[in-house]
Amino acid sequence: MATNLPKKSISAAIAAALAIATPFIAGWEGKRNDPYRDIVGVMTVCYGETKVEMRRYSDAECTAMLEDSLVGYAEPVLKRNPRLEYHRNQLAAATSLAYNIGPANYARSTVARRFDTGNYVGACDAFLMWNKAGGREVRGLTNRRKAERALCLTGL
Repeated sequence: MATNLPKKSISAAIAAALAIATPFIAGWEGKRNDPYRDIVGVMTVCYGETKVEMRRYSDAECTAMLEDSLVGYAEPVLKRNPRLEYHRNQLAAATSLAYNIGPANYARSTVARRFDTGNYVGACDAFLMWNKAGGREVRGLTNRRKAERALCLTGL
């Protein structure tokens, strides 16, 4: 579903959601200043960044990278689900999910489809479906999805 919202409106919605999402995501991702392989073998650095130069980064660089990166995840979430413009907790939770699974997977997800139909509680419940990596359930992802679900349900 495309949105015809003015750019200024989208920016305000994203800013409000990212004020919640940034520390939330940082806590779940953890930070490593040096590159490492994640649980499925993808080279990663800082707060889960995979599409940057793999080198050592300072704390300030990691924080700035996360903040800049999250805009690129929140925008496609809001474009896919424009109803989230006035639902900052749900947009923050959806941005966290998209950051972890990718915007394309988010766009095809049950979470996005349920938000699209206005089934917010059902969308929040669908976060729990995304707890696997490499085809197997991962406790850390299960815990993260429970936390995203709780954030998503906040204020409904």
